[in-house]
Amino acid sequence: MATPPTENKTPLVLVPVAFVGERVLSLLDHVGSILLLLVEAGRWLARGVFGRRVRIGRQAIVSQIVRVGVRSIGIVSVVSGAVGFILAFQLAPPLEEFGRKDLVANIIAVAVLRELGPLIGAIVLTGFAGASIAAEIGTMVVSEEVEALEAHALNPVRFLVVPRVLAALVSMTALAVISDVVAVAAALLVGVTVLDIPYATFVQNMLDQAKLVDFLTGVGKATLFGMLIGVIACGNGLRVTGGAAGVGRATTGTVVQCVVAIIIADLVFTAIFYALKLV
Repeated sequence: MATPPTENKTPLVLVPVAFVGERVLSLLDHVGSILLLLVEAGRWLARGVFGRRVRIGRQAIVSQIVRVGVRSIGIVSVVSGAVGFILAFQLAPPLEEFGRKDLVANIIAVAVLRELGPLIGAIVLTGFAGASIAAEIGTMVVSEEVEALEAHALNPVRFLVVPRVLAALVSMTALAVISDVVAVAAALLVGVTVLDIPYATFVQNMLDQAKLVDFLTGVGKATLFGMLIGVIACGNGLRVTGGAAGVGRATTGTVVQCVVAIIIADLVFTAIFYALKLV
């Protein structure tokens, strides 16, 4: 008589370790798949730019820029303007105690150009476009449209991922500039009309404080944020399983992962810029 197989049960003491290890391995697997997707998209983009036999559809890129970027301008402007108002109102009372209310312009110029402009645009774009990209590609996976592309020898990364990543990258760069302008303009409006700071003083303080490197570092971070949003959204969409419920999970996961990735990337680059004496 054959002996029944023995069950391989994890000791109770090691259950938390196994749980944490499983989560860490799952996280590393997901991050690795995103990085591989980014490398693959970069390879196809390089072949499209430098090669003659591979073409990246310009019309697809333009349509994605319109859908991802142009349609986000309104909500980014509203949020950025509100943040500019809030900063001006919040900074004025403590600075007035020292008799330097005019320094509101100095602080807002640096805070918006370095951090808040790109960060606001990235978070808004994550909710507005990142989730949409993940849901769109996830629906194509569920409806087997991606398999149909592969059956016709059409690479999904080339035709689906590259246009969306490029659109997110270009749109995020432009949205960061728009966010900077709107936030500073809103703060200027409050400073001149409510806080009684002379227009010339406000503008001069901003110009004295803000440097070109502040603007460039902010725009550079925005470009990275756009790339992260695009590749994470596309990666989650391509990994969808489980029908409509899987599409919902991918959409929610995309928003959470993009926000976390943006904050961590912002932290890393701010530390690098600080070490290089750029901030």
